[in-house]
Amino acid sequence: MANEASKNRRIAKNAALLYFRMLLLIAVNLYTSRVILAALGVDDYAVYTTVGGLVTLFAVLSGTLSAAISRFIVYELGKNNGERLQHIFSTSLIIQMAMVVVAVLVGETLGLWYVNSVMQCPPERLAAANWCFQFSLLSFCVNLLSIPYNAEIIAHERMSAFAYISIIEALGNLGIAFMVSFTHSDRLVLYAVLMFFLALVVRLCYTFYCNRHFKECHFRWHLDLPLLKEMMAFAGWNLIGAAAGVIREQGGLLLVNALASLVVNAAMGLSMKVSAVATKFVQNIMVALNPQITKSYADGNHSYMFNLAFQGARISFYVLLCLALPIIFNTQPLLDIWLHDVPAHTANFVRLILVLMLSESLSLPLITIMLATGNIRNYQLIVGGLQLLNIPISYLCLSLGAIPESVTLVAIVLSQCSLVARLILLRRMVALDIRSYFHKVYLNVILVTLVASTITWAVNSLMAYGYLRLLVMSPVILAIVLATEFYVGCTSSERAMVLQKVRAFSERRTKHG
Repeated sequence: MANEASKNRRIAKNAALLYFRMLLLIAVNLYTSRVILAALGVDDYAVYTTVGGLVTLFAVLSGTLSAAISRFIVYELGKNNGERLQHIFSTSLIIQMAMVVVAVLVGETLGLWYVNSVMQCPPERLAAANWCFQFSLLSFCVNLLSIPYNAEIIAHERMSAFAYISIIEALGNLGIAFMVSFTHSDRLVLYAVLMFFLALVVRLCYTFYCNRHFKECHFRWHLDLPLLKEMMAFAGWNLIGAAAGVIREQGGLLLVNALASLVVNAAMGLSMKVSAVATKFVQNIMVALNPQITKSYADGNHSYMFNLAFQGARISFYVLLCLALPIIFNTQPLLDIWLHDVPAHTANFVRLILVLMLSESLSLPLITIMLATGNIRNYQLIVGGLQLLNIPISYLCLSLGAIPESVTLVAIVLSQCSLVARLILLRRMVALDIRSYFHKVYLNVILVTLVASTITWAVNSLMAYGYLRLLVMSPVILAIVLATEFYVGCTSSERAMVLQKVRAFSERRTKHG
């Protein structure tokens, strides 16, 4: 029990570090975007965004490989198998080197053809666009080689190092933005060159830290063919789920573009920016939880694994609800502040996308358990297949004259169907107790949402619509959500633990004050 308490403290500390990192990164990146847009101008910024987006088409494949590397490293840490850890690290780095070769070959053929023959670019900026493409491709290759080191840091739960290196990268981005602002040379080319060197510095930071702290991170030319086959099979099946997620988002945008209008397309695109911020809030919790869930599975401690997964699902939902409910009840005034001209349907899309993110948050710990087992073929075929149904069902709805928001409504329904599928699969694979999940997680978050929403609606209706209500009610709504989660969602033991932590923190502040 003492060991589990120590693990819980480590998870809480790592989550706090990641949230500090996230808030700082959001602030720095928002300001950096403003500075670099002003420095490059709209046309050059669009060229860089297009070229960068073209290069990162490989991100889906590299993401699946990253998930495979992380799973295998964390699993062997749970088994405490040092020799196999070294094999995994070396094999994963060889895989990433092969990916770099593939990326360069495709980039220097299809990529160059797209830049010079298809991409819309002012003729006088085509040479700069080509230089930008080359350095963006180099940056991507360097980032590919950083993935095994990044996975090692997360697997060993050294979130402080992960946070500090990420902050260095964000501050580097800001510094580059200011350097580009004051130069008289070609700003687009200089920006691409400096971003490459920043990627190289970050890569060296990861390498230095891992080589110093983790003995398995000393690369050897040792290719374990059975391990390579196992890792590639895992990544291959995981690619189905990753591709299904991308198709759900990008396919929905294309459908709306084809069957609705550009205005609705813009509204859906803006809602996805809100979704990206919401996702970061939940990911911080899961990055802190995932290593312990996987290690618990490897160690055979399934009871602790299920306890972590259930708590992780509730906490992820609670954190996201704190963000979502104030936005849902004050969407329009927030959009009026954020955007000068708000496209029609944007408010509805934002509200629905937040509901979708709340639904998805309940599945994240279950996905981690599934990945920990390594037996993901049936899972990806079934759940990935359900996710792919978004496109044909959405197409049918729009063709029959349904509102554009039906695309996101379909995604919410299929998200819940996928949750049920995950529960059934995990019951068969690791004896997950569906009834326990239903009572401890699902009914719990539904009750918290209903109570918090009802109180919020009643209090929010006391003030007239406007910016004053937004200013006054946002902290009030947050307080309502937190109070509901504490008194309705938490058990008596969890409330006692929270109060104990608050008293301890207060006493430390008093002592040092």
